[in-house]
Amino acid sequence: MIEQKEIIEPEKITCEVFFKEISISEAKSVKAADYIMYYCGLDCYDE
Repeated sequence: MIEQKEIIEPEKITCEVFFKEISISEAKSVKAADYIMYYCGLDCYDE
């Protein structure tokens, strides 16, 4: 019998500009003193 592994969904966050849900591993981030802002891509970051 083949053992099936549980599929784990990647942790998601919301883009700070377009409010699009993105996985943390795909996000571009800028660290400020008290928080981190996430962007869905470089075009979004430039915006």
